[in-house]
Formats: sequence, structure tokens, C-alpha cells
Amino acid sequence: MQETTDTVSPSADPVSAASEVAPAADRQRLYRRFGKAERIGHIGLGISFIGLAITGLPLLYSQEPWARWLAHSMGGFEATGFLHRFFALVMIVLFVWHLGRVFRRIIVDRDLGMLWGPYSMVPQPRDVRDVYQNVRYFLGKGEPPRFERYTYWEKFDYRAVFWGMAIIGGSGLVLWFPEFFTRFLPGWTLNLASVIHGLEAVLAVGFIFTIHLFHNNLRAEKFPMDTVMFTGYVTEEELRTERRDEYARLQREGRLKEIEVDPVKPGLLRAGRIYGVVINLLGVILVGLMLYALLG
Repeated sequence: MQETTDTVSPSADPVSAASEVAPAADRQRLYRRFGKAERIGHIGLGISFIGLAITGLPLLYSQEPWARWLAHSMGGFEATGFLHRFFALVMIVLFVWHLGRVFRRIIVDRDLGMLWGPYSMVPQPRDVRDVYQNVRYFLGKGEPPRFERYTYWEKFDYRAVFWGMAIIGGSGLVLWFPEFFTRFLPGWTLNLASVIHGLEAVLAVGFIFTIHLFHNNLRAEKFPMDTVMFTGYVTEEELRTERRDEYARLQREGRLKEIEVDPVKPGLLRAGRIYGVVINLLGVILVGLMLYALLG
């Protein structure tokens, strides 16, 4: 879940400053993109997702030698199932927490900018135009889109969490509590839930560690990793070239100085890079094992 990407209001808390920061004139300006809550939520989502993938795929492909080895390395299939439910609970808690923050901002804070405008994750007409312009750019027929705060693929990734929770999470709960659900559902729904849960999980793992991984890390301008979800900021050059309409709007509004921040501590950045490498490497290995099982 971009790439889980929560919106952040202009008044969010700035990123923690480093203990030793070079003079502003000697470094490129940095601008806040995500607050602390968004970054923590994204890291938690990443950990719970990779945990679900590592524990769920051995259960789905239990006939494969690699699946049996992976399950036994975690204490056997029963222990793997317990860990799978634990990571599922973590993801559910994060999802409910995120929804609570969204509803609070809309209902309590009256932040209607979350529903429309540059700070909204709701698809808008300009996203259709951006898709068209991006296709023309890919074909060498025009310039790249002048993106605002959120691109169309970031909005797509954001929605993937919601339908994933509805389909994977819903079917998983049916399998987790069969006695409860079969009080009002026919027994064959357990078989249906098992099929849906497995197929959608394969789709989710494949998408996250191919498409999402490419967009956020393997593009030429981001390789080997986009660190924004660990630091919370982007450089002025990144903002000006990748999100030209947002940069122009912030200039017009005179708000660039308001969101300027200092670098995070080097140790935090190093920890973020290690986290990203481990998560993505494990994900790519899991995709390879899935393909091996499917093709085999």
C-alpha cells in the first residue's frame, strides 16, 4: 500500500532536524512532503505486508519444496498460520487507524481539501489528462506531465490498499472465523473465500514487488531507492522537475519557505535504506518463487 500513501496537510509537523546540518547556502533546499504519522504508517504497512506474504505463500503453495522449507524454518505450518494471523491483525489495526485519521480531518477538522483539489487522493479530471500526456511522452510525442502533489499512479496505489483490505481482508476473516460466518453464510462460501484469498494475495504480492517497486525505486531518476517515505522530504530539484505544477503553485502561494526543512540524521536515513533493501529483496524473491510454482 504507495507506494501506503496518506495525504498530509500543509500544517503538518516538520521533519526532525539533524544534529549537524550544513549551512543552507551550501546545500540544496529540502521541502517536506510527508509528516511523521504518514511515514510511520507506511513503514508499518510495509512490515505487515511482507510478513503476510512470507507467511501466506507457504500456506498457499504448501505442496512446493520451497514452501515446506520456509514454513518449517518458521516453526512449522501451524506456527506459520499463527504468524500470518498476527501480521493480518497488525495491518487491520493500521488500516483502522488510517481511516480514523481521515474521518477526523474531514468531519472534525472540516478539511474538505482531502476530497478535492491538489491535496486530495480522489481521482480528478487532470489525472486523465496526465495519463494521456504520459503515454505521449513514453512514445516520444510530447513532454512529461506537469504533475501536482499526487500522480495518477500514486492514487491508484492508494486505492489498492482499500480493495485489498476488502477482498483479501474480508475473505481472510471468513477463513479465520468460519464458525461465526457460517451462521449466516452457506458452507460453500468457505471454499470461495479460500480461492479468492489466495488469488488476490498472489496479485497483490506480484503488483507491489513489480509495478510499485519500479515506480518508487527502479526508475532512472529514483534508482536505487526513493527515500522520501523515510526522510519525509524531497529536494528542491525533485520538486521542481517531477511535480512542476505543485512547485509553481507553492511559489505563487509563497509557501515554499513554510515547508522547508533540515536533513534527517544520517543514522535514520541509513536505517531506512536498509529497511527498503530488505523489504524489496524479500519481495522480489517471493515473486520469483511464485512464478516458479505457477510455471512448474
